[in-house]
Amino acid sequence: MIEIIPAIDIIEGKCVRLTQGDYMQKTIYNEDPLEVAKSFADIGITRLHLVDLDGAKAKHIVNWKVLENIAKKTSLVIDFGGGLKSDDDLRIAFECGAQMITGGSIAVKDQNTFTGWISKFGADKIILGADVKNNNIAISGWEEDSGINILEFVEGYVKKGITKVISTDISKDGMLEGPSFELYQDLRQNFENLYVIASGGVSSMDDIIQLEEKGIPAVITGKAIYEGKITLKQIQTFYK
Repeated sequence: MIEIIPAIDIIEGKCVRLTQGDYMQKTIYNEDPLEVAKSFADIGITRLHLVDLDGAKAKHIVNWKVLENIAKKTSLVIDFGGGLKSDDDLRIAFECGAQMITGGSIAVKDQNTFTGWISKFGADKIILGADVKNNNIAISGWEEDSGINILEFVEGYVKKGITKVISTDISKDGMLEGPSFELYQDLRQNFENLYVIASGGVSSMDDIIQLEEKGIPAVITGKAIYEGKITLKQIQTFYK
């Protein structure tokens, strides 16, 4: 069964969502991310995708206290991302309760450091972030086109030991118009053993069911939950 992973994005300690990664198109959904996290845990969800958007902008971890609070007060398995650039950032993230981290821009700009993390911490703790725009990897808060094709990028890191990838189609993110089914099918078909986590555009449980039918192992959803397009009761029923 497909794994449903709710997302909490953090700006100034608050639960927010952006549209297509645009900081100017920000909606605050809750002042207390812990309250949101607990609502997920209460229905039996076990995973959480936590993104430090302030950190992504600052290029170093910022909202570590939010991470620590959620990790201490829930049993959620948290993967944490946003601005992780140094060994010290990872040390803080893991010490504050992250069980996995996601690295995107650094996997493009500083391959030696990112590859070193895979070796040091193990592939079970390091997730490759592959954010896509027009089939190329986008970096630096989605503002920069790396010119690197998504499949070539992922293939390079699969050879280095990566086993999990979160791929977001930027054109779909926050639009509630459905995910990029073709993108995730391509990843699945090219890398059969890769744990592909779809992200961006999910608008309903039907989208999640379609991803499951196409063999996608996991999906991240955020805005659809916060906008009531997917209810926690629907997710709870899906798992029963």
